[in-house]
Amino acid sequence: MGNQQRYKWEVLALLWVAFFINQADRQVFNVVLPLIREDLGLSDVEIGIIATGFNLAFALLVPISGYVADRYSRRWIIVGSILFWSIATMLTGFSQGLLSLLLFRSIATGGGEAFFGPANYTLLAAYHRSTRATAMSIHQTSLYVGIIACGYLAGYTGERWGWKNAFYLFGAIGILHGLILAWRLKDPPKAQPIASKEPAIGFWEALRILFKIPTALLLTLSFSGLIFVLTGYLTWTPTYLYEKFGMTLTQAGFHSMFYTHLFALVGILLAGKWSDRAARRTPSIRLRMQAWGLWGAIPFLLLMAFADNLLWVYVGLAGFGFTRAFFDANTYSVLYDVIPARYQSSASAVMMMVGFVVGSTSPLLLGYLKSGLGLSFGFALLAGVWGICGLLLTWARVHFFNKDYAFGR
Repeated sequence: MGNQQRYKWEVLALLWVAFFINQADRQVFNVVLPLIREDLGLSDVEIGIIATGFNLAFALLVPISGYVADRYSRRWIIVGSILFWSIATMLTGFSQGLLSLLLFRSIATGGGEAFFGPANYTLLAAYHRSTRATAMSIHQTSLYVGIIACGYLAGYTGERWGWKNAFYLFGAIGILHGLILAWRLKDPPKAQPIASKEPAIGFWEALRILFKIPTALLLTLSFSGLIFVLTGYLTWTPTYLYEKFGMTLTQAGFHSMFYTHLFALVGILLAGKWSDRAARRTPSIRLRMQAWGLWGAIPFLLLMAFADNLLWVYVGLAGFGFTRAFFDANTYSVLYDVIPARYQSSASAVMMMVGFVVGSTSPLLLGYLKSGLGLSFGFALLAGVWGICGLLLTWARVHFFNKDYAFGR
């Protein structure tokens, strides 16, 4: 194996850790949410506003990050992003009320994380061509491990030393890894001349490409539904277990994330290998797997929402995680199959923007429903969203994918 072949796996390892920290920093707020609410005297709706603000800041800045990633060094965009959001995470620990949480958590942390995604995925895709879905699947496991680890560590830290120290801890870890990335991460040779040889790709051009390619548009709508469900789930499930079953904060943080993301990790590794193998013969199989994953998750999400026995709740959490992994394993592989290479960073940025604008409404909606109809009803609503998304993916596979795939080549 040549140096370049070895280095592409080092890139995967470096970005895996970066994405681990990204997801842990994103989840820490959700785990210590009851402590923040009690300490600062916030309502459920105000908590929802903070989570919604984070996702809106992320969504509105992602198109700019895609534009930047198509023109400049993805290495330095990734390094700058992780350092910025990690500093903002530490500053969140100094918050004294709603306004400071909106500034440090919603705007600064969400904005910093926005610049990570497009550069991260396209840099990884540039190093991994024949192994793309496998690399993307391995990379995606860091999301699950990061959320599991944060679910326990943030809850443990918050209960023993206060919620502020949880933000200090995860922010410091991010700063350290940012310095490691500055030392070891490199742009691929072919990515260096982007700024001088290619004209800039703007937001409206990327948006036009998405609307021009029906598969990409329907994938974006389905991705929006995915983010809507996951954002609501990640924000409120720790509180759901904390209040309904009388768990400690550490227990609720751990159990709400462990079963879902452990089984998602297993599912995505299986889905990634199956997808790469099957897509060599039938590229559209990736869309079929995504639809199956969303439909398969529905009964498990309902079980988690309405079961009164913790064992069945855990079964629901595990099944929900395993099945949704079949969507996760294929998202960017499908997008990059139908989008020409020079548009990929900008197109993925637009997809993330749309997804997180839609998804940002979920925590606020569930916070509003919580006091009246309850979180169980809110989770049932989320299940219905995924049913619709599965239909959109099937429509794309049957009617548009083959033509769009040829265009993307």
